[in-house]
Amino acid sequence: MMIPFRALVRKDLQLFFVDRRALLMSFALPIAIGSFFGFILGGQGDQGSQSKIPVLTVDQDGSAISREIVKRLSGEKALEVKPSNPGEARAAVRKGSATVAVIIPPNFGQDAGRAFFGPEQKPEIGVLFDPSHAAERSMVTGILTGDVMQAVSEQMFTGQTGREMLKDSLARVEESQGLAEADKKSLEDLLRSADRWNQQSAQGGGLSRGLTMPYTTREEAVTARQNIQYNGYAHAFAGMVIQFVLFLGIDVGIGLLQQRQRGLWKRFRAAPLSRGVLLGSRAVSAAILAFFVVQVNFLFAWLVFGVRVEGSMAGFLGVSCAFALMTAGFGMLIATLGKTPEATRGLSIFATLIVVMLGGAWIPMFLFPQWLQKLTVVVPTRWAMDGLEAMTWRGLGLEAALVPIAVLLLFGAVFGALAVARFRWEAEG
Repeated sequence: MMIPFRALVRKDLQLFFVDRRALLMSFALPIAIGSFFGFILGGQGDQGSQSKIPVLTVDQDGSAISREIVKRLSGEKALEVKPSNPGEARAAVRKGSATVAVIIPPNFGQDAGRAFFGPEQKPEIGVLFDPSHAAERSMVTGILTGDVMQAVSEQMFTGQTGREMLKDSLARVEESQGLAEADKKSLEDLLRSADRWNQQSAQGGGLSRGLTMPYTTREEAVTARQNIQYNGYAHAFAGMVIQFVLFLGIDVGIGLLQQRQRGLWKRFRAAPLSRGVLLGSRAVSAAILAFFVVQVNFLFAWLVFGVRVEGSMAGFLGVSCAFALMTAGFGMLIATLGKTPEATRGLSIFATLIVVMLGGAWIPMFLFPQWLQKLTVVVPTRWAMDGLEAMTWRGLGLEAALVPIAVLLLFGAVFGALAVARFRWEAEG
């Protein structure tokens, strides 16, 4: 039985390498798409190539405070700020050419100054945003909060606007009839102290830049090993390799269905060949090809984009092998469950795209709802992604690959067992 088994495996490998479509789907497409997604995901850690959030500012106030807010926003590294007017800003956000528009209303500086020291109604800054960029909106509003606080406090403590506003606020407090005497006296003391501070600042002393954030941050990208820079191409190539290797598994299953449709399975049975030889040889050749495709794609990623196996090489090869075997079982299952190649191909591609998406190959899983993140533990692509990422840019040891390997092998065994149980030499009517 080993001679026909080896002959069938050799035949499958030879057919694969003379099939231009198979080579395109297994090598050229995942390399091209992985390169594109890797660049979008940050490339080789080059923060200078990161795109900025397009923000439009509409200053309807024109006060010293509003001008300072716009100036501070324009100085933020993560933002690309341009001036606009209300109509154009709304249209730009609607069309998607701007992510956020910040609209500072008339009299904002005066109203914000009064609200800074007293119980006055707080003015509103309008924030128009593209609903498909909610995360960017949160980032811009967070930056805006700090910039407004610094701009208002700077003017109120050290600017001409602040001196005038303090005197006006003090007069209002003195004339107020609605405050308790103790509260009124405390507020008057505060305003007089702020006024003296303002005058000292104007003479060259005291606080010169208003209130500032009382902390700074020291950012550090954390991986298992120090001095390993995140490489977005590692995630992108893992995702695209998983997707197109599964497509390879679909082709394997469809090929078997076409053989049965042409009556080749009957001839194999008359040879005689057992179903174990038929399915086993096809599974072995599919696993060899899948493993080879993974290695070639990551070799390209290493040579061109610097993607390295920073963790355990044995773990990386183990995950690759387990995923290849799972793919082979997936292909066998398709062959035994499908009835016609045409219908089976469409359903198989649809199912593959769903599990690839749920596995985090396209977008990070943290963007999924919590319930969906928990559900992905039953999706084999999630474990393949975890294993490949752990062994590449995360730089983890062999122990981090053991669970993904075990889960992938379990899926492969289940798929293979179902394929054997469902095997029929002839198509069911």
